[in-house]
This record gives sequence, C-alpha cells and structure tokens, in this order.
Amino acid sequence: MIRVAVPGAAGKMGQMVLQALQERSDMRPSAAVERAGHPKLGQELLPSVRLTSDLATALAQADVYVDFTVPDATVQAVSLAAELGVAAVVGTTGLSPTERGALERAASRIPIVFSPNFSLGVNLLLGLAEQAARALGDDFDLEIVELHHRAKRDAPSGTAIALADALARGRGLSLDKVKRFSREGDVGARSQDELGVFAVRGGDVVGEHTAFFLGNGERVELTHRATTRMIFARGAARAAAWVVGKPPRLYSMADVLGFS
Repeated sequence: MIRVAVPGAAGKMGQMVLQALQERSDMRPSAAVERAGHPKLGQELLPSVRLTSDLATALAQADVYVDFTVPDATVQAVSLAAELGVAAVVGTTGLSPTERGALERAASRIPIVFSPNFSLGVNLLLGLAEQAARALGDDFDLEIVELHHRAKRDAPSGTAIALADALARGRGLSLDKVKRFSREGDVGARSQDELGVFAVRGGDVVGEHTAFFLGNGERVELTHRATTRMIFARGAARAAAWVVGKPPRLYSMADVLGFS
C-alpha cells in the first residue's frame, strides 16, 4: 500500500486528489497538509487523516506526495522531500526559471513527475500537435488559444506553454525565440516562425486548449476540453503509483503513460 501525502489538501485540487486516492486499492492518503494558520487545521478530512501544517512529519511518513499548490510552497516541499528521500508528483503551474531550477536540483536526489497537466487526453494532444507541426511544415502558421476560469492566476497556462513547446519541436524551432504572448497596435505582419499563445479568462471553465494550424485555403484545429478537474487528480494518482521506486530524475506524464 503506497502512502501518499497531499499538500494543499483543503484546496479544490487537494480535495480531488484525496478523492482520487480513495478510488484506488493500491494507495492511501497518509497525510493532509495546509499552511500554518489555515482555519481547517485539526479537522478530520478523512478517517484517521487530520489536516496538519507539519509538512516535515507528513513527508517523512509518506512514500510519495502530490502537489498542486503555489510556486513558493512547491519549492519548499520539493527541497524537503529531497532531504527525506520522498518521491514527488508536481502539478503546480506558473513556476519561474528559478523555481523550476529547484525542481531540477531535487530531481538529482529523488524521482519527480512534473507536468503542467495530468490529463491523458492533454498528453495525447501534445503528441499529436508535435506530429502535425512536423508534417504540415512551414506552409501552416501555428497559434494557440487557451481558456480557463476567472480565478486562474497564471497566463498563459502551463499546458498552453507545453503545447507551444510541442509545436516548436515539431517545426524544429526554439520556443523562446518564436513565442508571442501578446499583440497590440501596429505589430507588423506575422512572421513565418512566429508562434502566438493567447489566454482567455472567465466563468468556471475548467480548461480548454486549441492548437491552430492555419494554411492558405484550409485550417486544422486540435482541441482538448476538460469538464472536470478529477481527470487531473486521477492522472496525478496514477503518476504517484508509477514514480515510487524509480531512479532520481525529472519525469513527465509522457513517461508515466509510455508516450515518450
């Protein structure tokens, strides 16, 4: 039985991760963690699992933890997990290069599955998008539009950036050199290699991503729509079961699903 700690357990994704873990027979939630001062500390979220702010003890008693929190909390948790030798599954988005570097350093000591999106369908989309960009070539312009709920804090979404990276790889380009996250005013004609990524926010939309392949006289669109966050929680639980016992390294959801 795999023991799983869940930081941010009182949040929307944390609660769904707890639910996803309960659906499985091969793992159990061993600890639920929240920040110090959280109003629900001490409450029993599950039988024999009370909400605590003691992250160190929670990780020490776990085989793996699942993290959908915020960047600074994620860096704290992964650094502590590396010291304790606890595997990690990280779905936090909006990480800065410095924060991403903290994950990479920790991955030299523990196995970490890091993904902006744990959905099976999204990871299939990434593979299809890369293949399509390679097959269609320079005759098609590449653009991405992503749509999320009004409360999402980072933009573009981590999934949209991963999708852009897949398109750039398929075209043999460096995303850093061709990405365009905004257009305003007289920006001139679109260059051949330009790759636009644009964010729409509103309502309670869980997540929608569309890759556009825009040619002369025809257009191809690849779209994924999420209607429940449980797909992410179940994917993260699957990743948690997979990563325990793996060699230290930074893995992706493609590794978990055998796509890589």
